[in-house]
Amino acid sequence: MHRADNEEDALNLLFIGDTNRAVSETPMNDASTRSHCLFIISLETQQSNSNVKLMSKMHLVDLSGSERVHKTGVTDEKIIEEAKAINGSLFYLQFVIMNLNKKLKGENVHVPFRQSILTSILRDSLGGNCNTKMIATMSAEKGNIHESLGTCRFARSVQLIQNDMKKNEQVDAGVIIARLKKEVSDLKAELALVKGGE
Repeated sequence: MHRADNEEDALNLLFIGDTNRAVSETPMNDASTRSHCLFIISLETQQSNSNVKLMSKMHLVDLSGSERVHKTGVTDEKIIEEAKAINGSLFYLQFVIMNLNKKLKGENVHVPFRQSILTSILRDSLGGNCNTKMIATMSAEKGNIHESLGTCRFARSVQLIQNDMKKNEQVDAGVIIARLKKEVSDLKAELALVKGGE
């Protein structure tokens, strides 16, 4: 976690993360991303003289595309292993979303959020306390029709997710303790004043 005091600091962190992202050339894509990219923004605000802190979190997620290894024509073992890992994490994400939709219909199913790092991080966005939006990109080429249909189905299942949004408020114990200490100090001073006047 890095502190960002302004928009420029946040954008610099985003660019650093993007430059560290693994990209490889495949027969299907000149710059195929070999990993998911998550940029998480946490905001906290507190009015002066208030003991309540408001918190907000935004997940910006760029998922790597699912690739069929035989279709890409890749022979490099490292890229094949990366593709398997990407497909595996997308499978678990899809599985979590399917089970959330089943739960919505009243079925008694387990939602395996801890099955992957991706689903653990996105738990709030998947049926939790978040407003979730998805932008799906797909290929218009006829040869990629199966991938495009798969993307549409995935987007449809995300659309069915129902989140329970509410304010994220937390009482700041430090502010309460400081206020009580000041109150005790003021009362002691007042008591000393009263005793001195007797």
